[in-house]
Amino acid sequence: MTGQSRQDIRAGLRVSIVLKEDQRTGKRTEGVVRDILTNSPNHPHGIKVRLESGLVGRVQEILG
Repeated sequence: MTGQSRQDIRAGLRVSIVLKEDQRTGKRTEGVVRDILTNSPNHPHGIKVRLESGLVGRVQEILG
């Protein structure tokens, strides 16, 4: 499942994100969602979230 729809993402969900500094390479980081930072219902590049580790990035894939 992709991370382009805000309704699919909630706190506590395990996701794969791309950090701002990794956007060129596409390197992904896995973690658990703490906060959803995007207010709009959809975003073509992925919903921006903060992980429990404090890292911020856009959701590329919902892992479960």
